[in-house]
Amino acid sequence: MKSNKGFTLIELLIVVAIIGIIAAIAIPGLMRARMAGNEASAIGSMRTINSSQASYAATAASGGYAIALTTLALPCNGVGEGFISADLGAADTVVKSGYTVTMAGGAGAVAGPNDCNGTATQTGYYASAVALTVGTTGARGFATNQSGAIWQDTSGAAPGEPFAPAGTVTVIQ
Repeated sequence: MKSNKGFTLIELLIVVAIIGIIAAIAIPGLMRARMAGNEASAIGSMRTINSSQASYAATAASGGYAIALTTLALPCNGVGEGFISADLGAADTVVKSGYTVTMAGGAGAVAGPNDCNGTATQTGYYASAVALTVGTTGARGFATNQSGAIWQDTSGAAPGEPFAPAGTVTVIQ
């Protein structure tokens, strides 16, 4: 007596085909969810920079704004905590969650008073977050300045100053 237990080659190929179809349906959804998460993180970084700059201007810089992320990471006179989290204040250009986050002096900004550490400030700042790979790590670019509003550009580039709604540029907050 001969036993024919097991699966045939055709049955195995059908199972593999079904798994492939399910994967083809699920992967685009997962990529969209990942991009949405990266974009939410970039918007959160812009909000963090705005609140850090407000605290810095009020307590350390007599109304001036930092022009570098690393400046916001420094505590006053080496005592206490900095004004921004270590992940954003580690360098002047930071890669976080698929976005490159940078900060500089704002358009038309002039020199402000020195801060508590003797670092020069300006009367404005400009921060941006741009996707490392547009369409893969994110689809929108973001920017903010001393006004506190966060702007987006659906083309993937960072909105430029002066901010104004036009074409692919709109305010989100």
